[in-house]
Amino acid sequence: MQSAVTVTPADLPEVLLHVAVVRPVFLWGAPGIGKSSLVREFAASLGFDCVSLLGTQLAPEDLIGVPQIADGRSRFCPPEQIARDEPYCLFLDELNAASPDVQKAFYSLILDRRIGSYELPAGSVVIGAGNRATDNALARPMSSALANRLVHVHLRASAADWLAWAMRSGIHPWIVEYLTQRPDHLWSAPPKSEEPFSTPRSWHMLSDTLASYGDTLTGENAADTVALLAYGTLTPTHAAAFLAYLKTVRNAYGLDAILKGDARWPAAPADRDLLYFLAETFRARLVKELPADRKHASASVRQFAFRAKALLVELAEISLEIAQLVIAEGDDGELRLPGWFLVEAAQDMPRLVAARARK
Repeated sequence: MQSAVTVTPADLPEVLLHVAVVRPVFLWGAPGIGKSSLVREFAASLGFDCVSLLGTQLAPEDLIGVPQIADGRSRFCPPEQIARDEPYCLFLDELNAASPDVQKAFYSLILDRRIGSYELPAGSVVIGAGNRATDNALARPMSSALANRLVHVHLRASAADWLAWAMRSGIHPWIVEYLTQRPDHLWSAPPKSEEPFSTPRSWHMLSDTLASYGDTLTGENAADTVALLAYGTLTPTHAAAFLAYLKTVRNAYGLDAILKGDARWPAAPADRDLLYFLAETFRARLVKELPADRKHASASVRQFAFRAKALLVELAEISLEIAQLVIAEGDDGELRLPGWFLVEAAQDMPRLVAARARK
């Protein structure tokens, strides 16, 4: 299921506070963007216990309970973890990955807040969560009867929200600094092949493993160890860029120094990964700083654009392929850089090349 309207992790608690307290909610989102953690944090904010049921590990009888005979009549006894006296948050994780029979068992619990003769305590909230079929994750079609019993909320990853959380939560400084420069690398779409991919969860895992190694990562074999960890948790292109970023830190390279003229593009063949990372960061800076319309460009922005064109010439002298990546279209065929800048760059390039030749 897809939606044109999504919420960020920072927006979600307010939505749940008004919606989940009156109607059951289903939270859609890609793997690893923090759905489960956000639900637990929401429950804690209400002072509720969060009881998690994992749809893929349940059978119908796990919900309905087992029958007992009392006064010559049978009645079903729901599981102890569900049958509570105080209000709580019932979290149905991976609900849409459950078998059809298990999904059916949830119907009365979700809509009527009842299992057999047991009714959820007043004030309890019911929240489900799951991945989308397009995420290459385990997901079964949700029946119309179940879908119609839920308010559907779609969560998207937000670099700004995650970085604010990361700085409060002790995430490794290398990761915070890197994603501050490359927020677009926080999340990538799940691949069709079996390989790691970048999510807020995988960056958190990388942070934990880096912290576990501690100061030993400053030794001779540090680069190999960090590479092992990065490629074991992130999308391969993001892992390579992260390693190149660490190389800039260790070698006092930086895009700001290149923009100011205090450093040059690294030209050694051994630094090709570093050059690629700096070029990608350069492109991201251009996308961020240059307005869509030249009329909205201040004097400082026009000066930055002129310097950027000169740097493109210098970059092309080292690697035409990497220079072309800076100005290339996105994967969707749309221009990443504003058209006015690309036109000016094409017009000014011969003059800039000639000026370089006279130096």
